[in-house]
Amino acid sequence: MLMLVLFHATVALVVPWALRHDRRVMTYVAALAPLATVLWAARQTGAVAEGRPIAERFDWAPDLGLVLQFRLDGPAWVLLLLVGGVGALVLAYSVWYFGQPPPLGIGVLVAFAGAMTGLVLADNLLVLYVFWELTTLCSYILIGGFSPEIKEHRRAANQALLMTTGFGLVMLAGFVVLGQAAGTYTISAILARPPQGVAVDVALVLILLGAFAKSAQVPLHSWLPAAMVAPTPVSAYLHAAAMVQAGVYLVARLTPAFAETGAWRPLVVVVGLVSLIVGGWQALWQDDLKRLLAYGTISQLGFLMVLCGAGTRTAALAGLALLLAHGLYKAPMFLVVGVLDHRFGTRRGSELYQTGRRIPFAALATALAVASMVGLPPFLGYVAKEAALEAFTHGGVDVAVLAGVVAGSVFTVAYGLRFLQAAFGGNTETPTVQGLKDDAVSVWQSAFRGADGARVRLPRVALWPIVLLAVAGFGAGLVPGLWQEMIAPYADRLPAVGKGYELSLWHGLGLPIALGALTWVLGAGLYFLSPRLRPVWAALSRLPTGRQGYHVVLKGLFKTARGLTRRTQVGSLPVYLAVIVLTVLLLPGTSLVMALNRGTVPSLETGRVQPWDHPVQLVIGVVVVSAAVMAAWVGRRLSAALLLGAVGYGVVGLFVVHGAPDLALTSLVVETLTLIILVFVLRRLPERFPPLRRTRAARVGSAVISVCLGAFVTTFLAVAVLSRQYAPVGPGYAREAAEEDAKNVVDALLVDLRALDTLGEISVLAAAAVGVAALVLTGMREERPRHRDVPEPAETPGGRWLTAPGHPPLGPPSVLLAVTARVLTPTILVFSVYLLFAGHNQPGGGFVGGLVAGTAFVLRYLAGGMRELSAALPVDASVLIGGGLAIALCTGAGGWLAGGNFLQSTVLEWTWPVFGHVKLPTGFFFDLGVYVLVLGLVLSLTRTLGSSLEKEPEKVSGGAS
Repeated sequence: MLMLVLFHATVALVVPWALRHDRRVMTYVAALAPLATVLWAARQTGAVAEGRPIAERFDWAPDLGLVLQFRLDGPAWVLLLLVGGVGALVLAYSVWYFGQPPPLGIGVLVAFAGAMTGLVLADNLLVLYVFWELTTLCSYILIGGFSPEIKEHRRAANQALLMTTGFGLVMLAGFVVLGQAAGTYTISAILARPPQGVAVDVALVLILLGAFAKSAQVPLHSWLPAAMVAPTPVSAYLHAAAMVQAGVYLVARLTPAFAETGAWRPLVVVVGLVSLIVGGWQALWQDDLKRLLAYGTISQLGFLMVLCGAGTRTAALAGLALLLAHGLYKAPMFLVVGVLDHRFGTRRGSELYQTGRRIPFAALATALAVASMVGLPPFLGYVAKEAALEAFTHGGVDVAVLAGVVAGSVFTVAYGLRFLQAAFGGNTETPTVQGLKDDAVSVWQSAFRGADGARVRLPRVALWPIVLLAVAGFGAGLVPGLWQEMIAPYADRLPAVGKGYELSLWHGLGLPIALGALTWVLGAGLYFLSPRLRPVWAALSRLPTGRQGYHVVLKGLFKTARGLTRRTQVGSLPVYLAVIVLTVLLLPGTSLVMALNRGTVPSLETGRVQPWDHPVQLVIGVVVVSAAVMAAWVGRRLSAALLLGAVGYGVVGLFVVHGAPDLALTSLVVETLTLIILVFVLRRLPERFPPLRRTRAARVGSAVISVCLGAFVTTFLAVAVLSRQYAPVGPGYAREAAEEDAKNVVDALLVDLRALDTLGEISVLAAAAVGVAALVLTGMREERPRHRDVPEPAETPGGRWLTAPGHPPLGPPSVLLAVTARVLTPTILVFSVYLLFAGHNQPGGGFVGGLVAGTAFVLRYLAGGMRELSAALPVDASVLIGGGLAIALCTGAGGWLAGGNFLQSTVLEWTWPVFGHVKLPTGFFFDLGVYVLVLGLVLSLTRTLGSSLEKEPEKVSGGAS
């Protein structure tokens, strides 16, 4: 199952790039990913029907609870068929719709299909949440990414993102509370032994809020009609058949365990009924056909919520059957709207006339879809709706629910007829039975007798997805026993009310079929009477809407944020630092003082505190303190930077004295690069610090705060060392490093024992590089200069030493600097490779090796500027950063492929004729990824800051500030 998700990810990344020159073929190949989902699910039919769930587990970091768990059962099987089948047909339809499908859009559609597949199969709450948010992110890109220049599209994408992500975070809080209460985040384990208590009740409400927002339930529904600005394939897939079903699916997944808990059933049923009725009422009055379908989707999702959350066996059967039927009839209706918009230039019913005679086969297929939606036999929609009516015919509170379901079904019939008439009919202001009959006869004659010579011929790739989906709803209704067999293992876990109900086309005459017929009659009557009800709709439209509520909340949030920011973000770094430091002193500082007074921590007068272990420490300490004090008093920025560098080099000396060569080497290189980059930054600042404008009291206060912070840090470190109650962990790591055949414990920690931490750290470094580039380059008003735009300097003797001499960033061309760069660069690079290979047994490793390699190219930059740097390493820094991160991830995945855990290391051994027996730990490849990424980070920072310097050639030729 994980491989199925990874296959989608691979197709989403590789196919749009590899086949971008033939976009039609690209789209067809991309459709193979969701098609693979359908084929895989079909192969598991027997196991699911027998009630044998298929489970997979992949241990990512089991000690931290990070475990990838997947499970296939009845509900997941149904939704996989929907996600895969509709996804493949929508991608095929996109070939016609877009003409030249955009690679990014197709890639994101496939990525969305993979995220939905992972969401459906997830058997872990945290894993489910990750895929949940991935679908939200894909939806955001697909809504606003096709036309980002249009304000309405950006606003709709932001609204969908804010509402679904915001309530997704609320849902995450519920997941955490529920998982902690259950003692596990495994969904199947929680369902087997559901926890109880007030905390669980609160968690369930939070989870339901997330589900309601995802499935566009009233009053959290306003984002779905706004999202109709997206292209039709996106609406047909995400907002009809897939993403919006996620909230319903989550409710169905948890109902067997929590239907009787707290407010679960009342909340789900009430919200679902309100959405069913309000959405149906709103759909009846829409002129934009996509908005009509959007409100109809809200209505049907409310119906699904009622069924999936009711907590009875019959309702569960009806809910899962209707979930499948809804995707099969709503997706082709959206696709037909795309055809109308493309062929006739509008999707407004008031502007369309007799289109059914021009695209008769599409009109007939749409009529089949509407027939399934309104519950006509023998469609799957009829089978599901009859089961739904049967579920609430047992008296008691169910009578009110049944009345709401009937009312909502009446609206469904009415807006279904409205959709057919507006899309394909005569567009009469007052609908009549004769008008509908004439329209139907006209479509029939045009399709099979060729009565209309103005017929529009649709390509097969546009027509067949519509026909196949509509016919699938018809065919699925003919085999209700199949769905009964697949859904029954899930539904049997819920209490049965009355006799054991089974999905079927005929249960004999009874109340459900009578109510179904009543909804058809009343729905048709409502449709014909709708013109007289327009004043009622106009009056109700003046009431506050969900969209208005969203904007009110958003404006209030922005107003509060501006007011809070105006009072807290005053634009002064000293003020920000003072607030942070005072918070530290007031909270942990006060606790430390109180603990010392109570004697609950060891006293500092125990005889174990010594001024120094070695006299050299005293000398280095004096240097560090003196440099720090002088940095606070000098007036020049460059002098202060050099003094701060002296502080850093002094700390390097302390590491050397304490016997920490790895830390010393890494700190030395970091300090050097930091100093160089700081000098780059100082080039864009005045030479001297501005005069102090603070009062004497402010300066005294700053001094007091600084002294108190120093005293707190010193005391805290001393107390932490003296309060040790357990044996140091270092010897344990040394033993584990020996087991990994590593003599360098530090490198073993980074690439073997704590490799997951290192992976997170290098991910942060990659993000930091992107952030620095964005901040610096965004602040440059002119276009980023190209290297060829930099004027070629006159030939100088030093030019013979450089590959492509340019303007040095910190002064005029220097022969000495050019010679030094040319001679030392190869030596530094060789030394960096040595550090990479030696890190397993000696001081070194990928991190410090990458820093040293970066130093070599920084030296070339200092000698010849951006032109020389590009000639020395003509590779984009982003390629190195992304490549290094990819190498590290692939190394981690290698542990899975070998049957172990993620990032699990092993030793590769082989014998070569010349070298003899060779051992290579797989952690080396992880270290190689770190090396490449760190090198890319240094290059990114150098090129970003260097570009800003070379914008001002008149300053480049001058001396350093």
